[in-house]
Amino acid sequence: MPEYLGLDTSNYTTSCAVFESCEFTIRQEKQLLPVKPCEAGLRQSDAVFHHTKQLPILMEKLLPEKLCSLSAIGVSVRPRSVEGSYMPCFLCGDTLARGIGAVTGAKVYGTSHQVGHILAALYSAGKLEIIERPFIAFHVSGGTTDCLLCEPDEELVIRISELGTSLDLKAGQAVDRIGLMMGLQFPCGKALEELAANSDREWKIKPVIKDGSCCLSGLQNQCEKLLRDGVSQGDVALYCLRAVEAAVSAMTEYALAKVGDMPVIYAGGVMSNRLIRQVLEKRFGAYFAEPQFSCDNAAGTAVYAAIKDGGIQCGNTYNITA
Repeated sequence: MPEYLGLDTSNYTTSCAVFESCEFTIRQEKQLLPVKPCEAGLRQSDAVFHHTKQLPILMEKLLPEKLCSLSAIGVSVRPRSVEGSYMPCFLCGDTLARGIGAVTGAKVYGTSHQVGHILAALYSAGKLEIIERPFIAFHVSGGTTDCLLCEPDEELVIRISELGTSLDLKAGQAVDRIGLMMGLQFPCGKALEELAANSDREWKIKPVIKDGSCCLSGLQNQCEKLLRDGVSQGDVALYCLRAVEAAVSAMTEYALAKVGDMPVIYAGGVMSNRLIRQVLEKRFGAYFAEPQFSCDNAAGTAVYAAIKDGGIQCGNTYNITA
């Protein structure tokens, strides 16, 4: 039974996963990096320190017994699939992957955190065969609000071209900053969604879109003003999420008009929000990952290793080779 290890050490979460190709199943372990109350993230030096501490613990939980047939390792080595994309925290996973590969002889395949998110979302949605043709993917998180044209590529698996992005504040940053205004703990997405569920207020929001890219910097100021004016936290939370939804929806419309009708997949931590998902899923017939495969995870890098190693074969459906 070929097994594929995946590693991801983002600026938010330490993650490891194993994809078992014969059963087409993934098991994973992950842990958020610790952030002090009222703070919105970590310095890279602190992220590297915490990954170094957390990786061995998670690997021991994931692998109580040694893997019997480790074929390859997939690892995120950079944030995005663009020239010059770099963050020191990804060195933690890369170093471990190369060390395991050197000891075991397993091949190591590096990819981007972004590709990992997309493959994890497609796996979760049961739509991995989509990578055989062009599709649109969104990666919406604390570090990105990207609309991407994805095309098959023999070397990279997915070749990515940007169709739109955020020109200022990223969606995840907006969610976290507004959550921190309300005294929520970073990362604030889940708690903000819970607050928003208590509101049934109707908001009319016109997103700011320029050539397919969005501007979200005004959202923080708007929410701050609403709170000063005495609007309830639940109503403000809903306003924030509806604004993100409106921006992503407008970006999707622009992308489909530009490249033509094709499948759309939404990935990234912000896209695990159920309120946003309900609207976009209905409007575009789009695909979403379940939350455990939408927030930062290593499932996609494990799938990437399997594809690169031939453990997943292309066809009308994905067949598994023994």
